[in-house]
Formats: sequence, C-alpha cells, structure tokens
Amino acid sequence: MSEATANGRRGILSNATTRTVAVHVGLYAVAILFMVPYLYMISLSLKPQEIAISSVPHLIPPEFTLANYTELLSGTLILQWVLNTFIVATTATVLVLIVDSMIAFSLTRLNWPGQSILLTIIIGSFMVPFYVNLVPLFTTVSDLGLVSSLFGVILPAVANPLGVFLLYQFFRDIPEEYGEAARLDGFSNFQIYSRIILPISRPILSALAIFMFVYNWNQFVWPVVVLQNQASFTLPLGLVILRDTFTFRPGLFMASGIIASLPLFVLFLLLQDQIIEAVQFQGTTG
Repeated sequence: MSEATANGRRGILSNATTRTVAVHVGLYAVAILFMVPYLYMISLSLKPQEIAISSVPHLIPPEFTLANYTELLSGTLILQWVLNTFIVATTATVLVLIVDSMIAFSLTRLNWPGQSILLTIIIGSFMVPFYVNLVPLFTTVSDLGLVSSLFGVILPAVANPLGVFLLYQFFRDIPEEYGEAARLDGFSNFQIYSRIILPISRPILSALAIFMFVYNWNQFVWPVVVLQNQASFTLPLGLVILRDTFTFRPGLFMASGIIASLPLFVLFLLLQDQIIEAVQFQGTTG
C-alpha cells in the first residue's frame, strides 16, 4: 500500500469522524434546547413564592421547597382529577381498540349488505367538525343520565372513525389466504379475528392505542361540556380551575403541570419500545 493511499484513507476517516462528532453535537444541542422549558418548569415549581415572583431569574434557585406540591396534594382535588383522567383515557383506548378492530374486520373479512355504504359514512364523518355534534351528543348523553359522569365522556370517544379507517387499511392488506387456511382448520370468524388478525396487527394497534390514550388524556372541549362538578373533572379542566382559584402562583401552576405530565412521562418510559416500533411502522407505511 502506497503512502499516498494510506494518507487518503486516513483523510476520509478523519472527515467521517468530524461529521459524526458535528452531528452528535448538533443533536445534543437541539435536545438540550427542547429540555429548557421543562427544566425551567421544574425549577419554578421548587422555588418559594418570594423567589418565584422575583424579577431576577434563577434557573437554579438559591432555595428549594416542596410547599407547592404539598399544597396541591393536600388542598386540591388534583389526585382525583388524575385518577379520573386515567380512567377516561384507559377505558376509551381499550374500547376503541376492541370496537374499531371488530368493525374493520367485518368490513374486510366478512360479506354483508351495505358494507360500502357504511365505509362511505365513516370516511365522510371526517368532514364533519366535532363542534357540530356537540348539541346532539349532549342531548343523547343527558337522556342517558350520564351528565357529570365519566361514562358520558368515554362513550362518544369510542365512536372513532379514524381508528376504523386505519385498521381497515391495514386489515385489507393482510392476504386472504391466512383466513382461508384457518377456515380449513375449523376456525370460526371470531377465532380468525382474535388468533390471526389481531396478532399480525400489533404494530398498528400499538400506534392507535398510543394516539388514543394521549388524545383522551388531553381532551378538553367535550369534558367541559359534560362534567359539571369538580369531583368529576379531568386534569385539563382541573388545571383551569386552579388557575382561576389561585392568584399569580407561578410555582404552584408549574407544580400542577409537572403532576399532570408525570403519568404520560411514566407511560413513555414503560412503553418506549412499542412507541419506537409504532413510529417506525408509521414511517414505513406513510
């Protein structure tokens, strides 16, 4: 090997290393930039009131206190609101997965009259703004006696056309031969749905579950219409009540934001593999 060739290879490796270092530095800088608001929120939640309202900014406060968290947990209904939100988000997500997957299975694997009409109605419902349905939905929920009930928030969330459409697109691409082979082995339609279609569809079900849970966790408009007493409030409604109850308490507001986002952060840590898999799936399917 000539000296010129060796020098050329060292130059290429040096350039590649420089680019790699530059990319990593850039990515870490962007990550730190995204973390600044959260670090400031944590810092402000740990400051005493006199330091929090001081005109001198302190990212690292000279004095730490847990008074804001203690006051929130002992003097408000925030834990009840967290529990209510968890019940709404979890129940709605599970029901959406069950109901929407059954509808999508019936549209793609069973033959019955009116399938194309139902699919057209489901796709057409995307064009109807949610606000148009507020009055008829509230009338229906009121007639069922579900005003100020968590089930009054959950039931309308179950009828989700987006979930049906996503699952319909995925189920349609599963080869028919799977179902035909299963029928030759004596499988019923429900067994084909539960033992073949659902296991194959794990990536799209994971993606839909994550999307539905976060959507229902942050839902505000419908709960503010249905829920009419503080004990039944979800977190987004409760945080608004805290803002109106406490006059200029930035530390307490930031502490409530930390408590509100903590369950989603824990969920991310527990399901990060599934979330990455779902994002990769969405990226490959468009």
